[in-house]
Amino acid sequence: MTPVILHVGVLALQGAFAEHVRLLRQAIEQLQPESPVFGDIDVLEVRTVEELYRCDALIIPGGESTTVSLVAQRSNLLEPLRHFVKVLRKPTWGTCAGLILLAESANRIKKGGQDLIGGLDVRVNRNYFGRQTESFEADLDLPFLTPESSLGHEPFRGIFIRAPVVEKILPPVSGEQGDEADREETVIAPAKDSTHGRGSWPVEVMATLPGRTKRLVEKVEASGLDEETGDIIAVCQRNVFGTSFHPELTADARIHMWWLRKVLDARSG
Repeated sequence: MTPVILHVGVLALQGAFAEHVRLLRQAIEQLQPESPVFGDIDVLEVRTVEELYRCDALIIPGGESTTVSLVAQRSNLLEPLRHFVKVLRKPTWGTCAGLILLAESANRIKKGGQDLIGGLDVRVNRNYFGRQTESFEADLDLPFLTPESSLGHEPFRGIFIRAPVVEKILPPVSGEQGDEADREETVIAPAKDSTHGRGSWPVEVMATLPGRTKRLVEKVEASGLDEETGDIIAVCQRNVFGTSFHPELTADARIHMWWLRKVLDARSG
């Protein structure tokens, strides 16, 4: 029997978890010619604390962030998720609703209306791109992707459904983003850091969507951005990666392949 070297979980409380499982398995199949070790990765759906602590890495899928937060709390998963991300520092990727949950600050939320996990020193603007009827697709230039199979350097087709945007990159701190707590309709994640906190690990902007920042600046007065920069739709900080869009709703496994390489590198390191 082949030994499993890595357990990769997908939080399966609500949302597009089955789609992530499908693309992870597709990515593993496509990566096996590169190295046979990818064939030893096990993918599992996570609904309990016991399943979470089997994982070496985790994806939090798109869905409804308020619902995921509520179900996680009722399942006694919220604190273990914070421990997984912010203390154990295991690789974690959040898409759309998952990005909201992994932010240290989120606005357009009533106080007490939603709990955050945290891990990314960013403020996200929930549903920034509008309602369900305003969902859209766009070709994205993702510089962090290397050519994969026949797709080469083709743009990645991003699907945005009631998507958030990273409104502001916050200064990296260990503990709570206290200054954010005074903002109206803004919630922050509670402190739960290891002794080696986020302080020395700044947020890296991984991708932007050009042409929409003017709307963001006018509506929410985001700082540190300009019209040419574009909306921030992908960020990374130490072990945490977040995307505004839904890679899992496509047939393109390139981001999943990239992330699995990162997970394997983190495990090897």
